[in-house]
Amino acid sequence: MKARLLLIDDEPRLVEVLRMVLAREGYTVEAYTDAEAALEAHAREPFDLIVTDLRMPKLDGLTVMERARHIEPELPVILITAHGSVSSAIAALRQGAFDYVQKPCDNDELKALVRRALELTRMTRENRYLRAELRSRYAVDQVVAESAAMREVLDLVRRAARSPATVLITGESGTGKELVARALHFESDRVGAPFVAVNCKAFAEGVLESELFGHERGAFTGADRARAGLFEQADGGTLFLDEIGEVSPDFQAKLLRVLQDKSLRRVGGDTPREVDVRVVAATNRDLPSEVEAGRFREDLYFRLAVIPVQLAPLRERPEDVLPLAHHFLAAWNHELGREIRGFGPDVDEYLRHHTWPGNVRELQNAIERGVVLARGSELTLDDLLVSPSGVEPASAADEPEGLHAYLERATVEKVRQALRDAGGRRMEAARQLGIDRTTLYRLIRKYKLDAS
Repeated sequence: MKARLLLIDDEPRLVEVLRMVLAREGYTVEAYTDAEAALEAHAREPFDLIVTDLRMPKLDGLTVMERARHIEPELPVILITAHGSVSSAIAALRQGAFDYVQKPCDNDELKALVRRALELTRMTRENRYLRAELRSRYAVDQVVAESAAMREVLDLVRRAARSPATVLITGESGTGKELVARALHFESDRVGAPFVAVNCKAFAEGVLESELFGHERGAFTGADRARAGLFEQADGGTLFLDEIGEVSPDFQAKLLRVLQDKSLRRVGGDTPREVDVRVVAATNRDLPSEVEAGRFREDLYFRLAVIPVQLAPLRERPEDVLPLAHHFLAAWNHELGREIRGFGPDVDEYLRHHTWPGNVRELQNAIERGVVLARGSELTLDDLLVSPSGVEPASAADEPEGLHAYLERATVEKVRQALRDAGGRRMEAARQLGIDRTTLYRLIRKYKLDAS
């Protein structure tokens, strides 16, 4: 979309020349010799930038700027001034004018000023939009949390956010560990600095060391230039180490040294480099048990778990299921341009009684699938690719066995049914369940199911 420029000068010849100069740059330019008429046009449809003479008979440039900014507060204004009025133009800069150009106007100088002013405006608006987007996604008060367990977690996040202390987030896959890490960053004083996330499980040991600490040129085959690691890239901000329970003992020792010294050495380098990074780590493993088994360093565990945050699985906080489902429905409606109003009664029952082995991620994927496939104004079980027999309503006979046993039994039956329907094909079964393949494998091992 072309930028709209408003040009004001009481000299008809000058204003027409400048209009042609700026129009050739691709802008939509409206030129006026009457400042009052120009402001009326701005009131009808605000412009993106104003270029105005400083000295005019009826209204001067400062008055034009003041009145125009009542309509658009961050509107950039460029002043045109005669040589004898430079001091007045400089005073106008202190009042918020973007810049000034002297008569006779240098066309190239004016065009460059207009480009810079419009770029600054674009960046300001983009920054405002991104901050609003961040707040809508990651601010603590935007996180859906009806259960007492989740409200306690968010309260802990608020209290811990401004501290530089390391945080260890634990919980099953799909419970929202990265969301909590981003909320910690957003609520901290480091929000203006980078948030860098890395999945430690995704890299081999040697590669992970180079990825996090960086390397010098010639450190290994293929290292044709020096490269800063993620610790340096996150300097001043937050580094999120996901799947920290998967790293080797050798790497654990190197990570501990960096956390203690707040400095690192790149692979192949000798010079220590100081880093100011707040580390947040996450794992779905039981790290105290890993420490007892000798697979995880005790000193590193305590160094990471200065502030421990435990996320409960979704099955243990059923109060959050329907609010989260409605949240995801609104989000996917917006993302996909749909207008699904809600859930049918059978879907409500399914959402309440399904055990969600894939946790919040599974729920989010299920709602996305439903919105994509929906044929009516409400989601049905058919839209979610769930057969009516997949719903496990509670009954009086179920209650005496206890909630945990009931959920375990329902999970086993659901996984078995999916494997049967998929003919033993695990990828297909995982797709039907709305979970990832690794989660399905873990459930098969946990419940000793026959995948065939």
